[in-house]
Amino acid sequence: MDADADDRPVADLIGNYYRGRVHKLSRGAQRGTIRSATGRNIPFVFPHVTMVGPHHHFEDLREGQEVGYDVSWTSKGLRVNVIRIPD
Repeated sequence: MDADADDRPVADLIGNYYRGRVHKLSRGAQRGTIRSATGRNIPFVFPHVTMVGPHHHFEDLREGQEVGYDVSWTSKGLRVNVIRIPD
């Protein structure tokens, strides 16, 4: 979870996930970023992300779409590792 997590109100969560929006998608490069509720852009790489929920395909993601997400630290810094598209 990112460092801002302790300051977030409960309304900034979707289920057990942080609330954010898909900021950029590059399907060809299999990459994207999610903008957090605090305005931080957090990158992700499709092969390293688990999609959960009823919409569990990367084809279901759209720029500007609200999503729930979780993060982890990697050797390249903070990365999204779980994405959930709300019902």
